[in-house]
Amino acid sequence: MKKRYAQGLQFLLFLLIGALILWWLYRDQDPAELLRALKEDVNYFWIVAALMAGLFSHIVRTLRWQMMIAPLEKHPRFTNTFLALMIGYLANLAIPRMGEVSRCAVLSKHENLSFTRLLGTVVAERILDILSMLVALLLVVILQWGVLKGIAGNSFDFSRLYQSLATPGPWVALFLVGAALWFFRKTIRASRFFFKLKDLWMKFKEGFLSFRRVENKALFVFHTVLIFVLYFAMMYLNFFAFPYTAHLSPLASLTVFVFGTLAMVAPVQGGIGPWHFMVITALLAYGIDAGQAGIFALVVHGALNLMILVFGLLSLLVLPFVNKAKA
Repeated sequence: MKKRYAQGLQFLLFLLIGALILWWLYRDQDPAELLRALKEDVNYFWIVAALMAGLFSHIVRTLRWQMMIAPLEKHPRFTNTFLALMIGYLANLAIPRMGEVSRCAVLSKHENLSFTRLLGTVVAERILDILSMLVALLLVVILQWGVLKGIAGNSFDFSRLYQSLATPGPWVALFLVGAALWFFRKTIRASRFFFKLKDLWMKFKEGFLSFRRVENKALFVFHTVLIFVLYFAMMYLNFFAFPYTAHLSPLASLTVFVFGTLAMVAPVQGGIGPWHFMVITALLAYGIDAGQAGIFALVVHGALNLMILVFGLLSLLVLPFVNKAKA
């Protein structure tokens, strides 16, 4: 019971934070102008095209996840894997980071697979996503450095960071922590908690390293690159839905995409608030009016989360019937 109360409190807290950021961003937005823009300025053909790119990315992610799971026990059915993935995205709208656990639980139940191994594959997926994101960030830093300096306002002094690393304080603290772990290593290894953790780690590690055992590594790499390309395409296609962003270059789209993705690190449901802030900030650097940037962020984010909500709820409804038919 206490756990449920804690989860409920966490849900409300994160939602409140996101709502406050959203209110702060749109406190000066004219509702009449917003409604007019939604009716007259938005070309919904490109919004739908962007959503189709997003849906296709989920299909490709499903195929890649299947490839990672297959070496562990068996090849899961595509339908169950896709439905579990969409339910996971839906769960993230309720509680941040819950989606990774939820999709593993759903697939474990309906395909009779180890939950811990599945969780390992999901962590491996996240690391691949982070690596892809780092590549995109590096491209933005190299190709759009002037824009990034404009966003930062030339106010961040990297020399201070170098000076702090040159002082002995951080290194002494790191040494003391390492020394303490080394001194108490025998006690730690003899504890019951350590043995339980070790068993979980072995299963987790097996799932985490599953990508090394996939049969067709070239296809696996292709899926990984395609997921990133589709995510980028989803953002770029949305640019054509608005008259004030249609002229922006693919590099501008890459910058906005990277900023939006970085915002998803914040533990807020669906990135509500932080995502809008980061996307608006990036668009302002390319000369887009604050009100127009706000409309762009609101429509794009709303459409994406509406798709997740619809497909997630449909997946919840369809899943029992699919598995009943299979049984």
